Amino acid sequence: MAANLPSFRMGTETHADHVLTGEVAGSVAAVPGSGAFPEAELTFTLTDGRAITLVLGEEQAHDLTSSIYSLDKHVWSEQHEAEPAPATEAEVPDVSDVDAGPDTAHELMMVLEQRFGVTRDFMLAHVDWSAVVVVGEPAVSTLLERADELAEAVAPRWFPGATERPGEFWVVLYRDFAR
Repeated sequence: MAANLPSFRMGTETHADHVLTGEVAGSVAAVPGSGAFPEAELTFTLTDGRAITLVLGEEQAHDLTSSIYSLDKHVWSEQHEAEPAPATEAEVPDVSDVDAGPDTAHELMMVLEQRFGVTRDFMLAHVDWSAVVVVGEPAVSTLLERADELAEAVAPRWFPGATERPGEFWVVLYRDFAR
């Protein structure tokens, strides 16, 4: 602790007792101050049982934080670099059979063509690609007959639905953010 430093709260000098030194036990308690000015209170409990509370203004707290960061960066980081990292063996799960479904509208169109035989001739897309519409036969009938398989193939980013238009049905695949 430094002695004879001006206090930023009152503008007077404080005299710290040079005997207030010791090893800190446990962690430091930091709470907002209870005074009339914005401040922080740091309470250190020493190994001999004494507790010391420091009241810091905003600039002092910033300087303390900066100094501690500097210590961490220049002093303790060397120790951490010298210590070998503990070897950990993590089992990597087999994700080769996982199908995350199509992400983009172009990927969706590829899934529709490859898995369901629905070509681009039967597809319309919204200008912002928030939905892909399948129109015409036999494409609509195929998708309606295989609705559960379709929902599983396009999840989780796309949601299929059917809508009735005058004289026909459409299958509409909505992007997850468009609902």
